[in-house]
Amino acid sequence: QVQLVESGGGLVQAGGSLRLSCAASVNIFSASYMAWHRQAPGKQRELVAIVTSSGRTDYADSMKGRVTISRDNAKNTLSLEMDSLKPEDTAIYYCYFLTVYGGGYWGQGTQVTVSS
Repeated sequence: QVQLVESGGGLVQAGGSLRLSCAASVNIFSASYMAWHRQAPGKQRELVAIVTSSGRTDYADSMKGRVTISRDNAKNTLSLEMDSLKPEDTAIYYCYFLTVYGGGYWGQGTQVTVSS
């Protein structure tokens, strides 16, 4: 069982920055990959960024150049640095952990609100 706790969300003005963190209850080195997703009101959950066990990263086209995903294996944390935020980035941001055995776990989410 993997428990994930996100933090760092909040209210920010357009153009501002936020850093989200996800603390895992297990050694994240055991993850096949970890990712951040988001879900805006009335919309489907979508992938924001992903980082594999080898350190390869990938980003949603809408976020490229504005976000950086990173993992700290020593601290068992996943982070998402977000810059140049836009009102359309308003959503609940979720941390996701996929084990090497195929089991997936979600955090409870952290709200990000970007005001215009």
